[in-house]
Amino acid sequence: MRLLLVEDDDHVAAALSAVLARHGFQVVHARSGEEALKALLPADKEPFGVVLLDLGLPDQDGYEVCGKIRKRSAIPVIMVTARSDVRSRIHGLNLGADDYVVKPYDTGELLARIHAVARRRTAGEDTGPTPLAALRIGQVHIELPTRRVSVDGQEVQLTRKEFDLLALLAQRPGVVFRREQIISEVWRTSWEGTGRTLEVHVASLRSKLRLPALVETVRGVGYRLVPPPG
Repeated sequence: MRLLLVEDDDHVAAALSAVLARHGFQVVHARSGEEALKALLPADKEPFGVVLLDLGLPDQDGYEVCGKIRKRSAIPVIMVTARSDVRSRIHGLNLGADDYVVKPYDTGELLARIHAVARRRTAGEDTGPTPLAALRIGQVHIELPTRRVSVDGQEVQLTRKEFDLLALLAQRPGVVFRREQIISEVWRTSWEGTGRTLEVHVASLRSKLRLPALVETVRGVGYRLVPPPG
């Protein structure tokens, strides 16, 4: 697999490139956002399987680079950041990042995340989670074929995974979905580290829908969708 590593620190990039090469990756190193975007342009080369994007770049903010990548390509993007707060992670996911790794990270964790997003991409993650046409939960209307969501008639913009998560829970309102089940059906992986990503997506979904009580956390088990009263 070809991997685009966007990292301005040459020492960090060299060490990481060596590790990735030992695990079969063909690494292309970009030192800035501009270099990264240029590296994605050639159409005559094998496409990249994953972009590993550090947010602390010298020429432009990594979030901005992620947004530009997502506008031109569906290539999986993993953000590498020292910002561990939930708001920063949600912002990155809203821009189209597929996952994130917080520094300092374990190399094994990073490799697992790279393989996970690559598998999800290969499996075709844009497939709708159910053959039904639409679901309505109180004032929330979910159109499955078009992947559109509205609350009280106002459309809400969700990321791919936010939509898949909401659609899964909405299929069986009131039923508790185990965390492992959600990760398996939405992320198509059984890797336990995806749990943190699930928490961030749930927080983002609550915020965007402006219905914090809609998705209820069942401590130690998972989540369920609670229909609004009336």
